[in-house]
Amino acid sequence: MKSLALLHASELVTLAGPKRPRLGNELSELAIIRDGGLLIRDGEIDIVGPSDEIEKKAGDAEIIDLGGRLVLPGFVDAHTHLVFAGNRLDDFERRARGESYEQIAKVGGGIWSTVEKTRAATEDELFAQTKKHAGWFLKCGTTTVEAKSGYGLTLDDELKILRVMQRLNQETPLEVVPTFLGAHAVPRDSSAGEYVDLVINEMLPRVAKERLAEFCDVFCELGYFDVEQSRKILSAAKELGLKLRGHVDQLTNSGGAKLMAELGAATADHLEKTDEQGIAALKTANVQPVLLPGSVYALGSALLREATAWQASCPRAREMIEAGLAVVLATDFNPGSSPTPSIPMILSLACTQMKMSPAEAITASTINAAYSLNRGDIGSLEAGKTANVAVFDCGDYRELAYWFGLPQTHTIYVRGKRVR
Repeated sequence: MKSLALLHASELVTLAGPKRPRLGNELSELAIIRDGGLLIRDGEIDIVGPSDEIEKKAGDAEIIDLGGRLVLPGFVDAHTHLVFAGNRLDDFERRARGESYEQIAKVGGGIWSTVEKTRAATEDELFAQTKKHAGWFLKCGTTTVEAKSGYGLTLDDELKILRVMQRLNQETPLEVVPTFLGAHAVPRDSSAGEYVDLVINEMLPRVAKERLAEFCDVFCELGYFDVEQSRKILSAAKELGLKLRGHVDQLTNSGGAKLMAELGAATADHLEKTDEQGIAALKTANVQPVLLPGSVYALGSALLREATAWQASCPRAREMIEAGLAVVLATDFNPGSSPTPSIPMILSLACTQMKMSPAEAITASTINAAYSLNRGDIGSLEAGKTANVAVFDCGDYRELAYWFGLPQTHTIYVRGKRVR
């Protein structure tokens, strides 16, 4: 693999710092080098510093003049539903007419609609559609995603989804971190109790035996899986060596954040309805909150008429940061409630609707997201780390959230190789 010297970034946003997630005021510390550069050898970052110093040490490396563009670590999207078939355009239109998430689900839309399409797709068909999704993420500056199963809800279909993730890792530049989310919804032909038993006794052992996932997730919510059912599933997963994540407190404050704290989960995701007690529990257990403003945006069309109501529907990001939590931002990419692969769009929502600063939002979608996935080798631009680098056609990091809806990605490098 040839060596590269990337020189003359307007701002090289390194996020250099402690080898752990960033807390409190640390989220604002981006460790920017102006007119910065990187020397990359064998897919890893060798040297980081001012461009004139890097050029002196470049040796036989190919010199690439970045022309005053912005450089960041590749975004790390820590919550996606990457693998699915079809779309949910009918749901989208129903929401535009004022129907709620719950109303749409009752008439056959929602998760179940995607389950039927995903079951009907062959593994090759599913891979072909998902490969297209992977390209979207790279175009938005994302180089690593966490991806959940959950649109199969049978043993064979859940395994099919996880195998597609394996193929994506082998055949695309995007790094995919697999999560088993068999407990995404209760199938129509099963009771909740029967399905929980299936997840625990058949699905989880196969997933663990075949090493198809690193994490286990559950949708702990009214009408899906209650706290006790979620505890059983996640405890069984933990015994099998899987790390834990959870969709919690999205539609109701059901105590999901407290459950994730009790079980020592890596993350608690959504948290739109989490209260002060839930935030305190997450802090005590060092659970990272993964906030998903894209789903609030996509589901909350009626609330957009009143800004204060919209903001009240978002997770309490400022309180979480002030409480000392290592906040993460992610897209929640999925066909129903957040059909976007764009972290820059999420940065805009975080700044305008959750009152995070642009610097906090970038930290939450790079280094903090990386640590939430047990990937401390990415998420910042430091010597010895994997050379996942995103170059943007702007000069100031704040522009990524400021110019919303505009693609600014110029070049993407994964493990030191240009992929677009």
